Amino acid sequence: MTESEFLVLADSCLQQVQEMFETAFETDVWDVDTKRSGNVLEIEFVGNGSKIIVNSQAPMQEMWVAARSGGFHYKYDGAFWRNTRDQSELFAVLRDIAESQN
Repeated sequence: MTESEFLVLADSCLQQVQEMFETAFETDVWDVDTKRSGNVLEIEFVGNGSKIIVNSQAPMQEMWVAARSGGFHYKYDGAFWRNTRDQSELFAVLRDIAESQN
């Protein structure tokens, strides 16, 4: 994949993650505040101040997630963003992380 193709995919991924958390806020699932600056998305849990950071890493062609539970790297497999260690899917893991961090 070219760098340009990765950047388009990464931007779309960040947008989808942001929309997921904004929808969760609007439906009273999680009390979160999202803030995006370029390729970095910060999700803050208002009740306890903890954060999840999602950002793209163009040189590695990966999406990175930092949370209380650790750091995770995801590569696009043509259909999904998969964890480079256990092949778990990014959005499923984000839901689990958010539940445990809320």
